[in-house]
Amino acid sequence: MNGIISIRGAVTADNSISAISNAAVKLVDRIYFKNNLTDGNVINIVVSVTDDLTAFSAARAIRESGHNVPLMSCEEPNTDGALKGCIRVMVTAVSDLAAHHVYLNGARVLRKDLTSSYSIALDGPSGAGKSTVAKDVASRLKITYLDTGALYRALGLTCLKNGTDPSDAAAAEKCLADAVVAIGYTDGVQRVTVNGADVTAEIRTPEVSMAASAVSAVPYVRKKLLGIQRDIASENSVILDGRDIGTVVLPNAEFKFYLTASAEIRAKRRFDELLSKGQNVTYDSVFNDVITRDRNDSTRSVAPLKRAYDAVEINSDDMTAKQVADLIIHTVCGDVQ
Repeated sequence: MNGIISIRGAVTADNSISAISNAAVKLVDRIYFKNNLTDGNVINIVVSVTDDLTAFSAARAIRESGHNVPLMSCEEPNTDGALKGCIRVMVTAVSDLAAHHVYLNGARVLRKDLTSSYSIALDGPSGAGKSTVAKDVASRLKITYLDTGALYRALGLTCLKNGTDPSDAAAAEKCLADAVVAIGYTDGVQRVTVNGADVTAEIRTPEVSMAASAVSAVPYVRKKLLGIQRDIASENSVILDGRDIGTVVLPNAEFKFYLTASAEIRAKRRFDELLSKGQNVTYDSVFNDVITRDRNDSTRSVAPLKRAYDAVEINSDDMTAKQVADLIIHTVCGDVQ
């Protein structure tokens, strides 16, 4: 039998129309998502704001975003030492699930018991710079980085070594049934092993990239690796990068980003990276690989590449990796470290 639950949430924002509107809508949408709510089972939403947020009504922003539920709004009294620039909500709903409270941006300090451990999902197409950015964010926030693409690369490499077509689902499943892929960390550096053998260096070639793209469309492979990824995320504060982290692997991640760039920019970055590693490649071949991977990743029937509805999209055509990392850290922590 369904009961009544009350879900608390808070978010910080700058005093501007766009900042207040975006923060209020993001907070309510996140509460709905985390608690599997629709307007149909929400009784009411109470909104309060600190007295320094005067540029726009947070409640009005929620209403104009399409939420057709009873809304009540008030201004909080000015209290010494209280968090400034804060929007709080209380959502009362009919549900048989436990309440999942949501605290975002600078408001996370209000409930460290709920926010000490968190997940960051970073999705995007091949060559967008996800791994570089994720490693930087992990290092600066002192959280665990999990390169999920390396897991698929490891299984793609295993298929190639065994002469198996990674796009043949039945053959790939047979080949990989006994493959034990694992992630470990040595001096903070991620190492990938298959059946105990370190393959970290071997998986970074164009051939393995294509094999990884193909094998990632095999349902058995995705199921095989899903548990590994979720287990690591459940035990640590993590940042995971891949194609379907925010949509499939960690749909309830506290923070989601979709990092993209034009195919030309991504190909140039990958070309320069491969050249720096001494690999004999041409720009045209790398560009064609990028286009092929985009097509394969976005059209596969199982967990295709796409932006999660609640992910922040970042186009890095005119941004450095550090600038992208700065933006992510600011979103997660409210400042740049």
